[in-house]
Amino acid sequence: MIALNDSRESQRFEVGTLVQHRRYGYRGVVVAVDDVCRADEAWYKKNQTQPDRDQPWHHVLVHGSPSITYAAGQNLMPDTELTEIHHPLVTECFSSFDGEKYIRNDRQWPG
Repeated sequence: MIALNDSRESQRFEVGTLVQHRRYGYRGVVVAVDDVCRADEAWYKKNQTQPDRDQPWHHVLVHGSPSITYAAGQNLMPDTELTEIHHPLVTECFSSFDGEKYIRNDRQWPG
């Protein structure tokens, strides 16, 4: 579910939603969401863009790599490609892909 439509404001995406990063262009699938940034201050200061911490932050499995990113809602947008994500943890986190989104299984996200 997207909370806001204005692309300059924060958005909250549900687990299983396909997203694309606005700045870096990578595609991925949301595997977990935090209501606010839970990263420590040292990590946050290394973040080049330093978006507001007080917004939804998303753990995203990045397509075509083993990477997992932690992205602010304002930096994500819905992915229009709607094709499966290739990531080693997809089958650990999701039971299936319905053609639009992934269906979360009952395994707990360790993050």
